[in-house]
Amino acid sequence: MGSRRVVAAVAAAALLATAGGAAVAAALSPGGPLDRTDRVPEQYRALVASAADRCPAVPAKVLAAQLAAESGWDARAVSPAGAQGIAQFLPAVWEQYGIDGNGDGVTDIWDPADAIPSAAELNCVNRDLVAQVPGDPLINTLAAYNAGFNAVRKYKGVPPFPETQTYVQRIQDRAANIVL
Repeated sequence: MGSRRVVAAVAAAALLATAGGAAVAAALSPGGPLDRTDRVPEQYRALVASAADRCPAVPAKVLAAQLAAESGWDARAVSPAGAQGIAQFLPAVWEQYGIDGNGDGVTDIWDPADAIPSAAELNCVNRDLVAQVPGDPLINTLAAYNAGFNAVRKYKGVPPFPETQTYVQRIQDRAANIVL
């Protein structure tokens, strides 16, 4: 175990003893303050690269950062709000934007081969829908993925929602540390 991991383990034990597990979970989670590298799981690397080609305006590292933040690469993830799968689509959004990415004749929210290209496709749709909004187009696209394009249009940029502001910053930070 490297010295950084030993320090992290000691810090985790101290936090558990004094502050409770929530702080430790946040510190040790992928992309948390003690983990500055996010590795795309091997089984998803080619799929992320291929899907990112659907929307060159959103680079593969940014798409990977979104997926890591959305689900932690868990294809069976379900959020408290009901978002599902590796790309965390709400069922109504999936009905509108889900695509058959692997060409098997089925559009499956739980299949990363469909969900990852669908996330890339939705990024492009959002990019177009917020193209006239002032500010950085990539940041506005990320905000639209999280809060919806109408919120980005209404607020003329990233909406003043703490969740969305945190999401956009987290994706930017994570993208800088993604290893494809």
